Amino acid sequence: MAMDAAADRAGHREFLVVAHTGREIVTQTMDAIARHCAGAGVRLRVVDHDTKAREQQIDVVDVAPEINPPESHPVDPEHLRRIGAAVEVTSAIPASAEGCEVVIVLGGDGTFLRAAELAYPAQVPVLGINLGRIGFLAEAEANRIDEVMQQLIDRDYRVEPRMTLDVTVIDPAQPDHPPVRSWALNEVAILNKTNNGVLELVTEVDGRPVSAFGADGVLVSTPTGSTAYAFSAGGPVMWPDLEAMLVVPSNAHALFARPLVTSPRSRIAVEIDKGGRSAVALCDGRRRIDVPAGARVEVVRSDRSVLWVRIDSDPFTDRLVTKFDLPVTGWRGRQT
Repeated sequence: MAMDAAADRAGHREFLVVAHTGREIVTQTMDAIARHCAGAGVRLRVVDHDTKAREQQIDVVDVAPEINPPESHPVDPEHLRRIGAAVEVTSAIPASAEGCEVVIVLGGDGTFLRAAELAYPAQVPVLGINLGRIGFLAEAEANRIDEVMQQLIDRDYRVEPRMTLDVTVIDPAQPDHPPVRSWALNEVAILNKTNNGVLELVTEVDGRPVSAFGADGVLVSTPTGSTAYAFSAGGPVMWPDLEAMLVVPSNAHALFARPLVTSPRSRIAVEIDKGGRSAVALCDGRRRIDVPAGARVEVVRSDRSVLWVRIDSDPFTDRLVTKFDLPVTGWRGRQT
């Protein structure tokens, strides 16, 4: 997919940066981004949540500061301007990424999901630079920032769509209330709202019931999310270019509560027992919807994707081996 950004057609290019400020390496990585952008005449946009001014504002209103606050290295827009970059500070709202060519993420998977919330409504592609430990969603490591930025400047990259889910919560007890809707890149987790007992539910695929059981919850995941929460719950790893949906019960009390891999055209539903406990639906662990007892959660493939920047990095198989430190001793490969 070729990139002809609206920002470029208007006569300028602009990158949005979303950063995890809890690691010291973010400062030198931001400096490198600013230098490359300054040299190429590309404008920078940063989120106020990640800046020094935001931290100072929090300090003023914090009447009970933490005794040992977490390490923080906030973005300093004035410092980046002194390097020569043209920097704009924006709020973290759905319109934040509009007009940008790329959203650059500095951090791990949590930061990537935060950035995806801004990129998704504007349909701007996302590039992850890993500053953490695993960073499965990241395309490159921080030590490659100069090479990566040069590729961005030169437009030496491609864009791939990643499947997302549309999530709808319907409460039959309140027919006059419209359904609550959200979306997910990794997964929607339908979980017991309390730590007491189990959540009684029924899973459904394409309008037909599959299994009723008690559990901590159930996850509906994309292939991208198969290495996240779904993996921890015992689901299989799916290659990200696969077209499918994954249903994974979490700590189920049932004989048949195995992970299911369905068609991407399927409609998955989870009904909460009306005589049991209520639930909560967590989309990517960030967007929360209350699910009362008796309500149902419907999940389908979305017509809209998250756009993913690829810079010819390692194949997914190599990434899987590296991130999980999988043993491959003895592999010889195909012999000629």
